[in-house]
Amino acid sequence: MDLTTRIWLHYVTGDGAPLSARPLDELRREANRVAALGGAPVELHRVWDTVIDRRRGPRLRVRCYRPAADRPTGTLVYFHGGGWTLGSIESHDPVCRVLAREARCLVVSVDYRLAPDCRFPAAFDDGVDATQWALANADGLGSPRIVAVGGDSAGGNLAAAVALWSRDVSGPPLCSQLLVCPAVGDPRVQSASYREFGSGYFLTAEDIEWFWGNYRRGADDERNPYALPLQASDFAGLPRAIVLTAEFDPLRDDGERYAAKLREAGVPVHLKRYEGTFHGFWNMAGVLDSGRDALAEAGAQLRQAFEQFAARGAS
Repeated sequence: MDLTTRIWLHYVTGDGAPLSARPLDELRREANRVAALGGAPVELHRVWDTVIDRRRGPRLRVRCYRPAADRPTGTLVYFHGGGWTLGSIESHDPVCRVLAREARCLVVSVDYRLAPDCRFPAAFDDGVDATQWALANADGLGSPRIVAVGGDSAGGNLAAAVALWSRDVSGPPLCSQLLVCPAVGDPRVQSASYREFGSGYFLTAEDIEWFWGNYRRGADDERNPYALPLQASDFAGLPRAIVLTAEFDPLRDDGERYAAKLREAGVPVHLKRYEGTFHGFWNMAGVLDSGRDALAEAGAQLRQAFEQFAARGAS
């Protein structure tokens, strides 16, 4: 049975074994194979890997995607999904290629440290370091100093957390935050979508709790907005947000609640719920129309955000 069929059967019937019951190395190998569902790789002007310095610890690998020889609109620092435990640069290579083409931007995909080998704040710290690197090295990368952050699922969590951090430390303003089915809330605070779609819809409540258990160190992390962005007490001053959710996703309500909090604080928000689809559709543009549509929409929204940010800077 191929990977597409197994994912579809898991989604429709919910008969997949809990992730926690399977060997981690096997799960990580399989997660990398999700790239096959993203469709044929988009040809770009240049794609290359490099390593960057961290503030603490070994160097960090990133993959850069340049869509064309022309100067890009800006830089998107992208964090892959996978519950902070699975996923990689390889699993999200098709996604990053499409975003680079559609947004006409440079994409920097971050190979952040995974849990439970490295728990919070390791992945968050890597996100901060990669974002700072992208800003500091914009000239060398041939891109304007206009940077957005983005990610799906756990990567959406990291993007939201980095945006909060940048606001809190009065860092260089970010252009936008792209949050796709983001894991921003405490999984034990069960929303309606968590209760309704917590089994039988690909990502299960049991899987979510396992992922969160891998990432967190203890009770203090449950109150830390850099671990769970919905814990933030203030949402004002954050960059404009592009929030995409899926109808049959247990994380749907948390993502939409986050969008509402941003709006209430005066942050411009583009929110779109993709009906009839499930968590992970974003990575399946090769087999799902909803995945193709979401990538095209995200790219268009990002391109607009980069262009408007540049226009404000020039005025």
